[in-house]
Amino acid sequence: MKKTSNSETKKLLKSLNPHQLAYCGMHLKEKDVKNGEYMLCVFHLLPGKGLNILQAACEVAAESSTGTNFLVKTETPFSRKMNALVYQLDLKHNLVWIAYPWRIFDRIGNVQNILTFIVGNVLGMKEVSALKLLDVWFSPTMLEQYDGPSYTLDDMRKYLGVYNRPILGTIIKPKMGLTASEYAEVCFDFWVGGGDFVKNDEPQANQDFCPYDKMVLYVKQAMDRAVKITGKKKVHSFNVSAPDYDSMIERCEMIRNAGFEHGSYAFLIDGITAGWMAVQTLRRKYPEVFIHFHRAAHGAFTRKENPFGFSVLVLSKFARLAGASGVHTGTAGVGKMAGSPEEDVVAANNILSLVGKGHFFSQSWARIPEKDRDFIEAVKEDYHHHVILEDDAWRGMKKCCPIISGGLNPTLLKKFIEVMGNVDFITTMGAGVHAHPKGTREGAKALVQACEAYQKGIDIHEYAKSHENKALEQAIEFFEKKKNKEIKTAESS
Repeated sequence: MKKTSNSETKKLLKSLNPHQLAYCGMHLKEKDVKNGEYMLCVFHLLPGKGLNILQAACEVAAESSTGTNFLVKTETPFSRKMNALVYQLDLKHNLVWIAYPWRIFDRIGNVQNILTFIVGNVLGMKEVSALKLLDVWFSPTMLEQYDGPSYTLDDMRKYLGVYNRPILGTIIKPKMGLTASEYAEVCFDFWVGGGDFVKNDEPQANQDFCPYDKMVLYVKQAMDRAVKITGKKKVHSFNVSAPDYDSMIERCEMIRNAGFEHGSYAFLIDGITAGWMAVQTLRRKYPEVFIHFHRAAHGAFTRKENPFGFSVLVLSKFARLAGASGVHTGTAGVGKMAGSPEEDVVAANNILSLVGKGHFFSQSWARIPEKDRDFIEAVKEDYHHHVILEDDAWRGMKKCCPIISGGLNPTLLKKFIEVMGNVDFITTMGAGVHAHPKGTREGAKALVQACEAYQKGIDIHEYAKSHENKALEQAIEFFEKKKNKEIKTAESS
């Protein structure tokens, strides 16, 4: 990263008008903006016609904090202290750093309010031809104001009795069109095949062919039967996204009153389309439930080729801040979704760790001083994958679990774990399970066997041949044949 030289800075500063100067803090050093008073953001910015990058950045800082396009006579000395300040530039890469006094945000820990400021109107400004928020940094004093997760991956592991491996899950397919009974039957087959976790696909709601109340009732019956047969706990994630607050809460209460064992259900919310208010409502009303943030519509903001919006890392960090127990973070180029390790793995590790290295900031999720001896010990334990912040949750914000879906299958599990660098995630394979030649139950068995092969350090081809059940062998034959066919088709086109 190349910082702007003094001569370049002076030249740019001379180009600013009085309005823009009010939002310029190029004199500030890192210690000045990391004093606990600011939230820091890094944007990729291309200025609009007739503006240089500093002029455009100051216009962004104004629009995303206290100002408009002109100085106004209603300013006060205090209101000027709430101005966002551009404090650093990288001209080579068109990057700008902006510091936001976090006191301008709604003081009841409102994530929706922050995003309204920093990626709200600014994305529509004619003063910019590209504006993408790449990274964000929260100070410990700011973290104090926000909930963070309550029920975590560690709690789910404890409930399931599953350690030292990913939680093995599925998305029911077809994503739409099954009746309530048919849906529950597919859940049952996956659970009996050895799977841990089933989720509604993100569009599932209260369709006429699959009434919500019946779906909940039948899933409960299917889960009870599967637990009885396997002797192992199971989890189902229900989409509670709804047209209004009352309907969302009604669905949550319907699930809670259906007789499910505590820990056996999660609430899935389509966080972007339903809204951050819905996410935080669930976190605050149901702190004992795993809050599952599905990121449907995120690509409109996060795709690399989109010049406007925010990165996967930013989305994931705000999901943790809002209190999501888990959020979808992408398949890092291994599955069918757009994404890369540089984007998806960085995001996943940031929401898992007490201290995570982002694209530009090292984010500590401490609420107490980072140099505190107890926090340093917690970070060491975190690196060794011990359960942390269980009895001392005041010290930092609890972890948020990466949820991985989109084009994975049992043959890709080991590859993804190696790219990810750990097993602290929930994988939710859809077609990777249900497209198995012998159906869902054998698809689940294939996934379990692939995981066993990874744990034992045995190649899946070797493990499949030596395993009495042929589910994994059949999965390998099917998915590798499909992959080879796709490669040949691509080469011939």
